[in-house]
Amino acid sequence: MRTVLVVEDEPRMRQVIRAYLEQAGFRVIAVGDGPSALHAFRRERPDLIVLDLMLPGMDGFDVCRAIRRESGVPILILTARVEEEDRVVGLELGADDYITKPFSPRELVARVRAVLRRAQGEISPPAVLRVGDLVIDLERREVRVGDREVRLTPTEFELLTAMARHPGRVFTRLQLLERIQGAAYEGYERTIDAHIKNLRQKIEPDPRNPQYILTVYGVGYKLREE
Repeated sequence: MRTVLVVEDEPRMRQVIRAYLEQAGFRVIAVGDGPSALHAFRRERPDLIVLDLMLPGMDGFDVCRAIRRESGVPILILTARVEEEDRVVGLELGADDYITKPFSPRELVARVRAVLRRAQGEISPPAVLRVGDLVIDLERREVRVGDREVRLTPTEFELLTAMARHPGRVFTRLQLLERIQGAAYEGYERTIDAHIKNLRQKIEPDPRNPQYILTVYGVGYKLREE
């Protein structure tokens, strides 16, 4: 049984999220503040974290930052903040997805399942993808650039893999969203930019002058051809 850590300070909302996730077959641990979230994460080692941003004691940004220093566990941000900048900051800190309040509990469950599927991955031949010095091992879910191992979040891994399967092909943001989430949620396509920025920071020798992930202005992104 997969374990989900829910971090939400509003008791009624926390109860609703817990009820829907448990009904969907998950084991749920629910806490209401930032310090308790870190304690529960370290004690329980959940498979996924649903993380509110507005928390007492320690906000969700700091919680996300602390967790990412220790783990690549999938994180889904749950927030009432509708400003794009807040959402992008969360993604740049390493969150895998976000959903804004008010939300449908059924959509939340669907998004949790989608993020977990990305984390687990679906293996299909070839088992290793290569583009220059970039090597993606699909079975081990490992990425290397030359002799250096690169640690990616599940969403970053799926995004890179989607482009590496078709080097040279130009993908729009909506197409990339559909490939990594199974659906292209309207209004979410700009979050791809945050994930691309993170990927470039991790795999590019010089992120300001990328060699692997190239921008096609006015369209989207592509992975360079061999």
